[in-house]
Amino acid sequence: MEPVDTLIDARWVIPVEPAGTVLENHSVAIRDGLVVAVLPTEEAQARFTANSHVVLDGHALIPGLVNLHTHAAMSLMRGLADDLPLMTWLQEHIWPAEAKHVNYEFVEAGTLLACAEMLRGGITCMNDMYFFPEAAAQAALAAGMRASLGMVVIEFPTSYASDPDDYLAKGLALRDALRHEPLISFCLAPHAPYTVSDTSFEKIGRYAEELGLPVHLHLHETADEVQNETAKTGMRPVERLRKLGLIGPQLIAVHAVHLNAEEIGLLAKHGASIAHCPSSNLKLGSGIAPVAQLLEAGVNVGLGTDGAASNNRLDMFAEMRLAALLAKGSSGNAQAMPAHAALHAATLGGARALGLDGKIGSLLPGKAADIAAIDLRGPELQPIYDPVSHLVYAVGREHVTNVWVAGQRVVNALQLARLDLPRLESSARLWQNRLRNQV
Repeated sequence: MEPVDTLIDARWVIPVEPAGTVLENHSVAIRDGLVVAVLPTEEAQARFTANSHVVLDGHALIPGLVNLHTHAAMSLMRGLADDLPLMTWLQEHIWPAEAKHVNYEFVEAGTLLACAEMLRGGITCMNDMYFFPEAAAQAALAAGMRASLGMVVIEFPTSYASDPDDYLAKGLALRDALRHEPLISFCLAPHAPYTVSDTSFEKIGRYAEELGLPVHLHLHETADEVQNETAKTGMRPVERLRKLGLIGPQLIAVHAVHLNAEEIGLLAKHGASIAHCPSSNLKLGSGIAPVAQLLEAGVNVGLGTDGAASNNRLDMFAEMRLAALLAKGSSGNAQAMPAHAALHAATLGGARALGLDGKIGSLLPGKAADIAAIDLRGPELQPIYDPVSHLVYAVGREHVTNVWVAGQRVVNALQLARLDLPRLESSARLWQNRLRNQV
């Protein structure tokens, strides 16, 4: 018999590729962190002998969820300034709090807390945009989580860097230092058109082309952003980025709420991706992204939670359900973003945006064994006509029982394997006292 490290038997395996596939009574074989085979359980048991044989009756196995946009360290600001519009929230609360408190220790503590939350909810990869990415890298590696780290660029100084060139230099140096870490990758992460100059965007475009890196930025998040940019430059932000050469397959446009038909067509033509953050968009009153139209045009759509400060949950099951419902309700089309499309956005869509779709986002032989197991037993999930429908419309993150990243089990029977929850909660309380007393 053929030896493998782990063999997981499940009631269903939903590999995401080929599209629409649901495999009953199948197993996933893992060796050296990679999926070796996805095959019927009877065949798997006859073919493989495993160091670890995990039987998950009543469970569905899916690719680990990809959180395409978050600010992980902002978990320490969860609930700090709720029920405010974006610019008031940023300028009067978040940016002042960051100026006083954000340092390496803040980012490491906040990112560890976020990793714990995300892993327990089946998220195996995050695309993070925040200061001190070296601290976020340390936290992700400690948790055993995959991370794409943003090399942040913004025009004003912070405790992390003094000017745009300093931000870029520090980000690129970190990328060089961590180039051999298999769980870490990088994006260029200019904050937004209203905080980044043309000169900085031109440099970012050159680095993106030379290094083959995605460009991850907030774009067309609010109507005011679009209006102010148009008044300032005579162009809507998408048009400005087009003229600067940044509309292309490397672009991850976060939010993309206020797009017209011409802009949707432009993004589709050039192969750009959207990081759709429905909960954050609603909570900040930013609007509803035209996801039905984006999908119809062929734009690659992934899902993100945004940070816990503007969402309060790093919960991709909540984002899948809300994304599907909003697409239907806003378009008047009940077939807009069906369940399989929502799951695709939460997995392979995010992986594709990051340029990682050859490695993660689906359960195929040769890909990394990033896997989430969801328990579909229990009265709230019965009966089951279609497990994918349940994953999008009925399941909650509390139904995730086991998670693997690169074949390593990081959540085992609901328990985190590498992180100390009481210690994380104590750290969060300490930071809460600092922020509450000084903001």
